[in-house]
Amino acid sequence: MKNKRNLFLLSGIIIVLVFGLVYAGVKLTANLGKSSVQVAAENAGERLSELYSDISIATDKPVKGQIDLNPADVAETLPDISKFPITVGSTTDNFVEIFSSTEKSGTGVDGWLTEVATEFNQTKIEVNGKPASVKIRNIASGTATDYIKSRKYIPDAFTPSNELWGEIVKANGIKTQLITKRLAGNVPGIVISKAKHDALVEKYGSVNIKTITEAISNNEFAMGYTDPFASSTGLNFLVTALNTFDSSNILGEKAVKGFENFQSNVPFTASTTIQMREAAKSGALDGFVLEYQTYVNAADLKDSYVFTPFGVRHDSPLYALGDLPQNKLDIIKKFAEFVTKEKYQKTAKDKGFNGLEDYKSELAPVDGKLLASAQKVWKEKKNGTKPIVAVFVTDVSGSMAGAPLNRLKESLFQGQKYLGKDNSIGLVSYSSGVTIKLPIAKYDTNQQSMFVGAINSLQASGGTATFDGIIVALKMIQDELAVNPNMKPIVFVLSDGETNEGHSLKDIKGLVEIYKVPIYTIGYNANIKALESISSINEAASINADTDDVVYKLGNLFNVQM
Repeated sequence: MKNKRNLFLLSGIIIVLVFGLVYAGVKLTANLGKSSVQVAAENAGERLSELYSDISIATDKPVKGQIDLNPADVAETLPDISKFPITVGSTTDNFVEIFSSTEKSGTGVDGWLTEVATEFNQTKIEVNGKPASVKIRNIASGTATDYIKSRKYIPDAFTPSNELWGEIVKANGIKTQLITKRLAGNVPGIVISKAKHDALVEKYGSVNIKTITEAISNNEFAMGYTDPFASSTGLNFLVTALNTFDSSNILGEKAVKGFENFQSNVPFTASTTIQMREAAKSGALDGFVLEYQTYVNAADLKDSYVFTPFGVRHDSPLYALGDLPQNKLDIIKKFAEFVTKEKYQKTAKDKGFNGLEDYKSELAPVDGKLLASAQKVWKEKKNGTKPIVAVFVTDVSGSMAGAPLNRLKESLFQGQKYLGKDNSIGLVSYSSGVTIKLPIAKYDTNQQSMFVGAINSLQASGGTATFDGIIVALKMIQDELAVNPNMKPIVFVLSDGETNEGHSLKDIKGLVEIYKVPIYTIGYNANIKALESISSINEAASINADTDDVVYKLGNLFNVQM
């Protein structure tokens, strides 16, 4: 009897050992022949399903809301002009206001025009028998153009980074008079890592805009550029790229098809130069666009990157705007004469301007209406052949009650006009649990109506499980990609940034990195640092919504990414 028991025990041990060895063998050989990327993706899928199963998830029945079919009104979203600082105030009653691009009207190396304008005012130059002065407002060229062309605010004069913005203003019926083509010299370029630059020279013989666009089209070069609706360098790059595909007709079929193929291999379009540089620091890009003045003032870039100029020069032209009295025109002309004196041009050189003087513009002047059409082509073709699949993750915890949730709703109501009919959109809300308010579907009029209905239904209460909401969004996107793999995924998180329940950033960071899903965060009365830590995983932007320009910022963000 005892021997039988021992035999049974021994048999049991043997069976367990054999089973264990077989299981281990299966696990060890399961990934043979697979790439590390395949293995990582499969493990990520298992991990995502595991995290998803831990979450309390509800699904609401979508309800339609009333939509406004009128196109987005830029003027309506622009904040009061006081949002943009006066860096030089007028010192007399006899003055003009000038909108100036930010690389020359800020402080430090970006404060050249600020310093010169201050000296102009101190000199008390007389115009028509009275001391004259200037007021300088620091405002990015694209944003300034939006104020001017929408007629929400028109200053007396405008000095953008390049002439392209002046042409757009003129094409919108604003009277413009070119006072001078140049206040200080500057050049846009593509900064390329030295190793990649050498590789391109070895293959193509030289590096210029044509060889760069060819390398990108062949998926040999990972480059990013900035929003051509907002950025001078981005707009310049757009028309220069179109020109490389067909210089006789930059909006012809050949140019547009070439651009679409090229754009499908561009991994990153940034809303701002700052976002672009952060992406470059991560090593995700071989090159990106930048002005020479910024490049020469950044030691880290000069040591590691090669600058290749392109497009039209950025020489800061100066325009008078509207039907100005002769007295104001005279002040603007006097200011232009003052700025271009040798003394102040030397100061400009000290701050990085007036370099690469031998570079000549590659493009002939481009008509403003043509530029607007090029921006429209970019909006339609910027995702190449890949439409977007996006999920909006909205915080409805108790801390969002009142003003924060109202601002969140307003942001989405205004921003939904920019989302694009070819894209697919979903929406979830979260507090202690997560609710799928709107499953992913193509953003046609029906889905847009239900998107508005979902926004209307948002109510605040409970805890804050931010990362649970992100997990659900990731799972929705991965399920959609399994059916429609030719899509580009994005997540937008709208929150106050405070997480006190559910999973943590540590739980999801690896998944987000593997899936390479950019997570854009918009903070309402928020812990911005917490939101930035989420966005920084894949070089996405983080926006502070506690400003009066949040709707305009979101419109720009959606315009770029959607």
